[in-house]
Parts: sequence; C-alpha cells; structure tokens
Amino acid sequence: MSTSTEMPEEGTKAPDFSGITQDGSTISKSDFEGRKLVLYFYPRDNTPGCTKQACNLRDHWSDLQKHGIGVVGVSDDPVEKHAGFADKYALPFPLIADTEREIMSSYGAYGPKNMYGKLIKGTKRTTFLIDEEGTIVKVIKRPKTGDHAAEVLKWFGLEA
Repeated sequence: MSTSTEMPEEGTKAPDFSGITQDGSTISKSDFEGRKLVLYFYPRDNTPGCTKQACNLRDHWSDLQKHGIGVVGVSDDPVEKHAGFADKYALPFPLIADTEREIMSSYGAYGPKNMYGKLIKGTKRTTFLIDEEGTIVKVIKRPKTGDHAAEVLKWFGLEA
C-alpha cells in the first residue's frame, strides 16, 4: 500500500494518473488533454455523502458537458463495487478503482484525517479542478457534496 504524499498545489501540473474504471476500461489523465477535468476523491461507494456528491454531479451532467468538463471519481473500492454504484445511480462518468491507493497518494488524498474527533488514516474527500493544459486551478479540500457541480462551475468561472 502506498503512503500519502503532499497534496499538489494550485498552479502546478496535475500528476499523471491511469486506472481501471467500473466498466473495466483504462482511463488516464492524457484522455482529458485539451479539456477541463474534475478529478474527485471520495471515501466509499454507497455511503450518504459519497452518494450525494456523485448524484449531484450526475444531476448537473448536462451543465458540465455544455462547458466540456470531464469528471472522474476515484476511491479505493474495487471495480465490481464501482460498477454496482454507477449502475444503481446511473452515473454518466468513470469511477477509478484505486485499490492500491497510488493515484490517491500521488494527489495527497490518502493519509491521516480527523473523523469524529479521532485521527485515522483514510481517503480525504478532495476535488482537483484541472484546466486544459493539465494545471491544477483549484483544490477543493471540503467539497459541498450536495452542491458540488455549482461549486465546480464557480471555480472554473462558468455558469450553469
């Protein structure tokens, strides 16, 4: 298992990534060259906050697509669990199964975090907004799960 690294900062190049999605295909950062990308890290499929966040992005998919924004979710759940989650909620975007936590670690999205007053090791709910050149334009460290799409559009300087 990988250990956490520092979170990349706004204005720096986003680390490369490649992973297997819920349908068994491989997706990479390079697949989004020339497009804006929402790369979001979340703890677990089928939990209240994670479901709310994914469904909010789904419900505003047409607004995101109108602006050419790609969306990729990442957690350490396995492909099979992602497949069930994506099917159950009709998610139109890929979910990467980062079971070895390599992508999460390269983005500093896995490591010590405070949960209900207790320090644990886990996935830090974090969203990286990446521009067409692959530069991180915003790191949202505590995204609003129920209003995430509006938050994304705002930080990209766009409207629904």
